Amino acid sequence: MTDTQRAVPTLEQAVRRLEACSEFCRLVPEVRVNLVYAPAGVERPDEVLGVDGRITVVGGRPHASGPVRPGVSDHMARLIIELRRHDQSVRAGLDFRWNESIMAYIERYCRGQGMVLGCIDRTVEPKELIGRDKGSIPWKVEYLVAACGGKVPPLFYESRGWGKEPLFFLVGPDPMSVVERVADIARGYAQAFD
Repeated sequence: MTDTQRAVPTLEQAVRRLEACSEFCRLVPEVRVNLVYAPAGVERPDEVLGVDGRITVVGGRPHASGPVRPGVSDHMARLIIELRRHDQSVRAGLDFRWNESIMAYIERYCRGQGMVLGCIDRTVEPKELIGRDKGSIPWKVEYLVAACGGKVPPLFYESRGWGKEPLFFLVGPDPMSVVERVADIARGYAQAFD
């Protein structure tokens, strides 16, 4: 059995935990959610595990559209691979919705947790990268790491870009720790705005 095959149940368990958090529905973006995991030894995006079809909302609950498989996420997989060039402990991540009220809550959450909140400002993205398929992730990661003093923050967002929905990203060493953190955020956000 390969490391990837052994890692599938780890991501499946995290997906089930996320599906059990109904409050997370408020954080599902229009592009839906990618939850990914790079098992030990993975170096290419097509080896990164993800949820086929992403995670959406069905019947008021988060719901995985398909099974966990390698190669079904492109953007988040490339992001994790690129982040690992700066921090080998980063192996899992997900994206979630950005808006002004979520942003205000996240800023308070990060202050309370003593966490750095990173930002990728797409308004300063080099013009030659705008609209170029698969061209911006190395620049985004370099920008993020430089803006955060040479470190990869566990939570960051990217502002609006040409044809791009602004999103938050949460990364960590394993999918369950990422899901537990985002579930905590989702519950806190739901309580703050109910």
